[in-house]
Amino acid sequence: MARTVVRTDKAPTPLGPYSQAIVVGDTIYVAGQGPADPATGKISKATFEEQAALTLANIQAILQAAGSSLQDVVKVTVYLADNNDFAKLNEVYQRYFKEPYPARATVGADLLFGILIEVDCIAVRGSGG
Repeated sequence: MARTVVRTDKAPTPLGPYSQAIVVGDTIYVAGQGPADPATGKISKATFEEQAALTLANIQAILQAAGSSLQDVVKVTVYLADNNDFAKLNEVYQRYFKEPYPARATVGADLLFGILIEVDCIAVRGSGG
């Protein structure tokens, strides 16, 4: 099956040899995204809540470029620099994802560039109804 690269200037340019997302059939694999400003590429040094919102907005932009939306997301992995931000994550997360929520794993991680959050996901076009 063919793989299609997703590229949008409404999300940060990849910082290495990877794609923002890859589409195979109706499945979209979104690479790990963090709180980088799409226009400048600069990492946000804002609060956790602001970093989380920017990260999820970047995911949303990539999904839109792939002809999808957050409603089509079936699996999310969230990486937190500080597990104590878990409750804050849930508050921001619920602004972006609605029931039925995607399956999710949340793990503590030593994140690059001093960011507080990174998120990747898998979406299936048309699954959000």
